[in-house]
Amino acid sequence: MQTDENDPNPTETREWLDALQAVLEREGPERAHQLLESLVEKARLSGAFIPFSPNTPYINTIPPHLEERSPGNHELEWKIRSLLRWNAMALVVNANKEHHGIGGHIASYASAATLYEIGFNHFWKGPDHADGQDLVYIQGHCTPGIYARAYLEGRLTEEQLDRFRMEALSPGLSSYPHPWLMPDFWQFATVSMGLGPIMAIYQARLMKYLHHRGLKDTAKRKVWCFCGDGEMDEPESVGALDIADREKLDNLVFVVNCNLQRLDGPVRGNGKIIQELEGYFRGAGWNVIKLVWGGPWDSLLARDGSGKLIQAMNETVDGEYQSYKARGGAYTREHFFGKYPELQRLVATMSDEEIAALPRGGHDPHKVYAAYAAAMKHTGSPTVILAKTVKGYGMGEAGEGQNITHQQKKIGLEALRKFRDRFKIPVPDDQLEAMPFYKPADDSPEIQYLKQRRAELGGSLPARVVRPETLEIPPLATFQRLLDGTGEREISTTMAFVQLLQTLIRDKNVGNRVVPIIPDEARTFGMEGMFRQLGIYSIVGQKYKPEDADQLAFYKEDIKGQILEEGITESGAMSSFIAAGTSYANHQFTLLPFYAFYSMFGFQRVMDLCWAAGDMRARGFLLGATAGRTTINGEGLQHEDGHSLVMAGLVPNCKSYDPAFGYELAVIIHHGLREMVVDQHDCYYYLTIYNENHTHPAMPAGVESGIVKGLYLFKSDDKPAAAHVQLMGSGSIMREVIAASDLLREEWGVTSDVWSAPSFNELARDGREVERWNLLNPSKPPRKSYVAECLGGMTGPVIAATDWVRAYAESIRPYLSAPYHVLGTDGFGRSDNRPALRDFFEVDRRWIVVKALAALAEQGTVPAERVAQAIKIYGIKPNRAAPWTV
Repeated sequence: MQTDENDPNPTETREWLDALQAVLEREGPERAHQLLESLVEKARLSGAFIPFSPNTPYINTIPPHLEERSPGNHELEWKIRSLLRWNAMALVVNANKEHHGIGGHIASYASAATLYEIGFNHFWKGPDHADGQDLVYIQGHCTPGIYARAYLEGRLTEEQLDRFRMEALSPGLSSYPHPWLMPDFWQFATVSMGLGPIMAIYQARLMKYLHHRGLKDTAKRKVWCFCGDGEMDEPESVGALDIADREKLDNLVFVVNCNLQRLDGPVRGNGKIIQELEGYFRGAGWNVIKLVWGGPWDSLLARDGSGKLIQAMNETVDGEYQSYKARGGAYTREHFFGKYPELQRLVATMSDEEIAALPRGGHDPHKVYAAYAAAMKHTGSPTVILAKTVKGYGMGEAGEGQNITHQQKKIGLEALRKFRDRFKIPVPDDQLEAMPFYKPADDSPEIQYLKQRRAELGGSLPARVVRPETLEIPPLATFQRLLDGTGEREISTTMAFVQLLQTLIRDKNVGNRVVPIIPDEARTFGMEGMFRQLGIYSIVGQKYKPEDADQLAFYKEDIKGQILEEGITESGAMSSFIAAGTSYANHQFTLLPFYAFYSMFGFQRVMDLCWAAGDMRARGFLLGATAGRTTINGEGLQHEDGHSLVMAGLVPNCKSYDPAFGYELAVIIHHGLREMVVDQHDCYYYLTIYNENHTHPAMPAGVESGIVKGLYLFKSDDKPAAAHVQLMGSGSIMREVIAASDLLREEWGVTSDVWSAPSFNELARDGREVERWNLLNPSKPPRKSYVAECLGGMTGPVIAATDWVRAYAESIRPYLSAPYHVLGTDGFGRSDNRPALRDFFEVDRRWIVVKALAALAEQGTVPAERVAQAIKIYGIKPNRAAPWTV
């Protein structure tokens, strides 16, 4: 035992420790823990200051005598891991021989191979398991090893391996987990670091939600998330740890591969990342299992009566541990065991080679199995396994434990020879430089064992399995209230959406599939009436009587609640949307997520997750509420959104719309339901909804198709004048466009056709498709874009005005033959009322009139003096600064 020279009474201390040892021996560690907690509580109640420490010593959490032993064939499993290491390395090296600089990663999987293989062979249930499939979020940089395993299983061919990272012009293997590119293989897009952890947390929560609502039995399924220690620096990696504990996600296991290195060097060269992460997770309420040392360290720890070994382990920083692995046994003997005479004596009979071979816990299959088994049995809270490994394990002088190892794409011949010999790969010297893939015969013990283990666990992983459900969506007439307009009553499009959602939830076929997701703005959006009707999902129900219990829309939490009220976390809410939106594939159960959020805090804040939603083929609806640069008056620069529609248009399978009226909203959502639920298209929708109240007209006859395509004729002057223009608008500015049409006719004698453009993004996509078809079919009659078809027979210049930056409406310029002029809200937002903001951003009816007159003057249809006259009449100051001026 290590003695404390400051101890005023060593004898008394010894007595207390002897008593504790007796309890441990006779009654076990649980009883000892109970007694210690009681003592600490008593001391604190008596006024003693006992600071909290989230850390335990730098040793394994599970002592050797409590480890559950792996039942597998350890010799065969070692051979399989060796083959996977070889083939994973060959995958990257050969790809870079073929195309220099194509990239790939060797070292990450080299460090994590054992962590994955114990899961594949013993724990992770496949899609055909009676309990349902476990969901495994695989660390993106480890894909070569996952491909190598699929190759041995016969799921991938050698020809496919030869096309790693070469998939643009013919079939190949994607660089990282991308369900969009490999839809039958990958389930989760994880390589944008930090997204895997937060998505896994909300996926585990969705599984609890499904179970408690009685929609799907997920009680025996687990979510496993693999991430790197460097990745844990991402805010998304740790930002939701407390939520996992609060929601009692004992179906969630994190495995953090602590190889102590990130891309450029040590993760915490001057500290200890495992201890730091232990503090994070324990403080957040997780069950923490530290897997620091492999089996051969057990005997050293058992023989160390002085306590100096644990002391040295605690004192040594990660930068030193990295050097020990990189520089070998002699260096480790001198610099680690040489710290204290007691440690020198402890390893005196060991050779330098034996010291160098002392393994870290993440490379010991028995220790890994014990940690996984403990995680499987733990209940009441999530578990994290902090597994210490060596980055580039097995690469030797080519990168093992070295700062350069993450970027290694090539391996020298001598390093290859040593790797081959170390892992006993049957590749002869004359083939070594070619670095061939190696796969034993199908009837070999290795392949038979590999396949047998997966067969017993329910099939291969990863595997994305889609079994389409036949769901009947309600007809468009179900939303007749919105199609008929509001008469004299004024409502916002946000309220129109709430009415539509309430109607949809009452539908007997799909109502229970609707998942309303809100980040903590339900009252802002007028959705609080759903609290009582649907309940807010809570793992513990409601343990209190809400202060507004006497009100109609009281705050109601319920274990069977349908609403996911996420709190102030857009990243978390978006992760819930992704989990629900991919439920059709990951749970073979279709959900219809409707995530309503403050529009400025959607795409701008979580674009990475929006892109991941596209990659993962999520289906559902995003609603950007309080949308527009000028419509959310008073809030100012940070809250006024004029650009999310542009960002939404960047996601290839996100269909984005800016509806002006309730009937447009109803048509778009109904079409989206049909596309995603009936036609099974892997896309999602983004719709802006506004907080400005106004009357809504009834839907004109026959415009449904135009609404979906993005453009339709809203109204037209019966008797066109010589001076005629085409006016185009969307969203809240559509009413300014209509008003401008009236001003032009009544005050300037100019007639117009008024077009509603619910989606410039969809118009632009159609235009690009047509443009490409014409390019590739020069001998055939050219096609016309939809926007050109609509406006082709019309006269006069086209003026478009929206509450969005000009780039949004500018996107259709190439597909118009008429002169095209765009008004938009470029620049930072301001705090003011709507009329002032629309004047400031130059998008109100007066500015539309002036722009229309100027466009006609350019054509010579009206004299230029009339433009100057309008500017003066409308009080526009010609010398004022532009709103985008900085």
